[in-house]
Amino acid sequence: TQSYVIDYPVPCDAGEISQTPDSGPRIVATPPCRDPKTNIVVEGFELRPDTNVQLRWLLPGDRRLRSEKAKTDADGHFTADVEIRPIVAAKDGQITRLEAELQWESGALAPSDALVITVEKMAETLFMALMATTFACLVAVPISFLGARNIMGRGPIGTAVYYVARTIFNLMRSIEALVLAVMFAIWLGFGPFAGVMAMTVVTVASLSKLFSEAIESIDEGPTEAIVAAGGNRLQAIVYSVLPQVFPPFIAFAIYHWDINVRISTIIGFVGGGGIGLQLQTWINQLAYSKAGTAVWAIVIVVTILDNVSSQIRKRLV
Repeated sequence: TQSYVIDYPVPCDAGEISQTPDSGPRIVATPPCRDPKTNIVVEGFELRPDTNVQLRWLLPGDRRLRSEKAKTDADGHFTADVEIRPIVAAKDGQITRLEAELQWESGALAPSDALVITVEKMAETLFMALMATTFACLVAVPISFLGARNIMGRGPIGTAVYYVARTIFNLMRSIEALVLAVMFAIWLGFGPFAGVMAMTVVTVASLSKLFSEAIESIDEGPTEAIVAAGGNRLQAIVYSVLPQVFPPFIAFAIYHWDINVRISTIIGFVGGGGIGLQLQTWINQLAYSKAGTAVWAIVIVVTILDNVSSQIRKRLV
């Protein structure tokens, strides 16, 4: 690619009119300044012949707005009628610029910058979800026994602990991940760490409830046999309960990793890092082609992960 850029005041009193050279490769806008909601004629001279041209506005704040497409003729000349949208107007004293980018194929195919960034951010999202799920499992496994009625027993203390644990699970599950992401982004700053912490809290609440229900659905026969043989409650849990709940625990953890990958996309929109934050950045920059690359990556990864996790869970449960 090759780019040519000129300053273009919108409206005319926004800044000085750009001086265009009389010879050499150049682009010229006629008239040299204009008000919003009008049209101008953009011409290119002595450019690369028979080459596609993408015109775009370079807006304040490093934003880009695509405009018309054209193609140079054999003499390197092109003409395009360009609309000046209201968003193009100067802001905070920064003059809008007009860019003409010449595009042609050269050498072997190579991934675009948008694709490289998307792959990096998608990998970051997967690891964010994995870290949140791992941390949540380390917390949810022990506290899930407090929310299982068959483990806590029927006594007053056990019953009280059971209801307190269940109440905490429900309270934590009632808080949306998006709200938690905003809170952690304010406390910890924008980035992946805030997103991981938000997903961890949500996942702890969800997995604790799922794990406790899996514990309540075990076969009591082996547990009663161990107790009848003289084993204590801890031995009954280690040698009877854990072997029965291990497969569903793994299945639930994999399932929630799949869920967290989807959640992390939305969390990124409020500063939680990952592909969501990058997608929001591209949307704000009006870089819709790059945003489309990110959306397709999310769809492909979520579909693959859903199928893989489904097959693994079928083998475990």
